[in-house]
Amino acid sequence: MSQHDNATPPASNFVRALIEHDLASGKHAHRKDAAGQPLPTVITRFPPEPNGYLHIGHAKSICLNFGLARDFGGRCHLRFDDTNPVKEDTEYVDTIIDSVRWLGFSWEQGGTAHLHYASDYFERLYQFAELLIQAGKAYVDSQDAETIAATRGNFSEPGTPSPWRTRSVEENLQLFRDMRAGKYPDGAHVLRAKIDMAAPNIVMRDPILYRIRHAHHHRTGDAWCIYPMYDFTHCVSDALESITHSLCTLEFENNRPLYDWVLHALRDAGVFADPLPHQYEFARLNLTYAITSKRKLLQLVNEKRVDGWDDPRMPTLVGIRRRGYTPESIQLFCERIGVSKADSWIDMSVLEGAVRDDLDARAPRAVAVLDPLKLIIDNYPEGQSETCTAPVHPKKPELGKREFPLSRELWIEREDFQEEPPKGYFRLFPGNKVRLRYGYVIECTGCDKDADGNITAVRATYLPETKSGTPGADSVKVKGNIHWVSAAHACAAEVRLYDRLFKEPHPDAGGRDFLQALNPDSKRTLTAYLEPGLATARPEDRFQFERHGYFVADRVDTQPGKPPVFNRIVGLKDSWGK
Repeated sequence: MSQHDNATPPASNFVRALIEHDLASGKHAHRKDAAGQPLPTVITRFPPEPNGYLHIGHAKSICLNFGLARDFGGRCHLRFDDTNPVKEDTEYVDTIIDSVRWLGFSWEQGGTAHLHYASDYFERLYQFAELLIQAGKAYVDSQDAETIAATRGNFSEPGTPSPWRTRSVEENLQLFRDMRAGKYPDGAHVLRAKIDMAAPNIVMRDPILYRIRHAHHHRTGDAWCIYPMYDFTHCVSDALESITHSLCTLEFENNRPLYDWVLHALRDAGVFADPLPHQYEFARLNLTYAITSKRKLLQLVNEKRVDGWDDPRMPTLVGIRRRGYTPESIQLFCERIGVSKADSWIDMSVLEGAVRDDLDARAPRAVAVLDPLKLIIDNYPEGQSETCTAPVHPKKPELGKREFPLSRELWIEREDFQEEPPKGYFRLFPGNKVRLRYGYVIECTGCDKDADGNITAVRATYLPETKSGTPGADSVKVKGNIHWVSAAHACAAEVRLYDRLFKEPHPDAGGRDFLQALNPDSKRTLTAYLEPGLATARPEDRFQFERHGYFVADRVDTQPGKPPVFNRIVGLKDSWGK
């Protein structure tokens, strides 16, 4: 993206080439809407089922559909495929809307919101089904689900036609109307397309178009007790919305002939006109060290192995957002992985690299001590403090300086002192000098210990003429440079060190128990000390904690008037690299 000067060029996207070909041919150039107004030559859609939370795989589809519409001056619809009332809920509708907006996309164009629901079309879908019955292309089957499944055949044997396949148009219409009227229980009848029970593609062996389901719908209530199947609803919805390019993942490739069959049948019945929508398939996102199965994600939540759907370790968009990933980093990630027809695995490091590249350019810097050890400067006056300064961002001087106090007692990282250092250790040990970053050069004089021999404090003296930014700063050369915060002024905060949820790249490979691959160190909570300016951090404020990585003020637990809670987004470098 243009705001990322260091971004790699966009990866290949075969769909973009298809759209460019259609534009050059003028395929969709002269279409008009119901009011006679010209339609965009590119109209895409993102059609989630509201039965769960979106995950990182959906982000690829969102960025693809909305991004292509944006780039070609078209529009993208958000459409909820809400044809299964048993599993769907307004909670999921709300979180999907929020996630798409958070990613930076809009379904509005020219003051019109192109937000749709398949349930908007229930009446028309029913009417179209009657048209198929009248054309002899659909029939009511009274076999049960098990029998229908058993008589479909397999790849080497054709299916067995239903004994009800030859019902008359009149009988089929009456049965279908009685199904709608609620005269039959669930499973008593289904409506099937009449295609070819010997078709090589099993999908085309008289697929089910409607089933009876006496269930309360989150939008239509109890108005319906029959619901259309996805394969019937989706293509019709695309046509009703004048979609030009219907993009879906590769598992729907076998369903494309049925998509075309339904639209051609309704075109022949005078419902739709050419050019009809066309379905194109692309490879779904397979991300290492993650799972995206809704069933398995639900299991993690229900068994309390994570802290809910928005746990920052989850691959859900609400979890990724709470972890601190930015919309721009997700878009950059999707750009980098590209769009292809071949399934492949994307390493988690690519996603982590995208957020590093995004935040490196804009995250303010700050100092945090995560594993605190007291440092006492014995020759610094008690009760005195002075101001030290550091750039808000080292590459953006226009952002100015940040200020924080230095005093006699400081917090430093425990690993920055060793009583008996190994070779090549340049930080604090008795007799060694280091620079307090943005402050003075100090010389370590020893340490205090408790009765058990544990180190409780490090002792040092400072060289008054060596403060950073003053003429004497370079008078003493040192190899070590350590971080610190003033003990009297620091902001104490809860910091959560998040890592990958799974310790293996393919946690459920080969059907194994994915729970066995859970990373026991995926979350650590500690009390840290931060430079005092971070006390006023607001939810979703992001910083680079110098030396430690990128952190975000938790969007849920950071409350006004209380110390902030920070989540680690990602370290400064890939700690999982080979």
